[in-house]
Amino acid sequence: MQPKRILILGPESTGKSTLCQDLSTAFHEPWVPEFAREYLEKLGKPYQYEDLLEIAKGQVKLEDQLAHKANKYLFCDTDLRVIHIWSDHRFEKTDPWVLGQIQERTYSLILLTDTDLPWEPDPQREYPELEMRKYFFDKYFQLAQQSGFPFEVVSGNESSRLKQAIDYINKYLNKNSPV
Repeated sequence: MQPKRILILGPESTGKSTLCQDLSTAFHEPWVPEFAREYLEKLGKPYQYEDLLEIAKGQVKLEDQLAHKANKYLFCDTDLRVIHIWSDHRFEKTDPWVLGQIQERTYSLILLTDTDLPWEPDPQREYPELEMRKYFFDKYFQLAQQSGFPFEVVSGNESSRLKQAIDYINKYLNKNSPV
């Protein structure tokens, strides 16, 4: 039985990794970290268009590997939609492989993280301005709508987001057995 994949999607510095870790702990299931972090740390130079395809392939591989360790759920800190948004924004194009994988890969639920958390500086983050965070949020919202998968926005502080996320998981995926 394949685990239900839950995608945590949103702009930079909106608590995606924290929410994944919190959900992983709450449900005793694995979570997939953002492959780009490790890749970019090792890269040692500004990323180029070609790097985004390598990051995308690494993210897919990592997600598929960790799916074998999951029982009921797999919490995914990002997916190829992020690569698509960044690639279009930075290079005005997206590799066809990435676009194809977005169409092929499925998620049982998307949790979209709101921009209401304070910006936390990080060497890999590029847009601290609230208007840019909202710009990217709108892009992710559109992609979540177009995906055909159920999706909900989570907002508020860390504990509020976790409660909302658990409620949405129970609503959409675990109707008979709430946590």
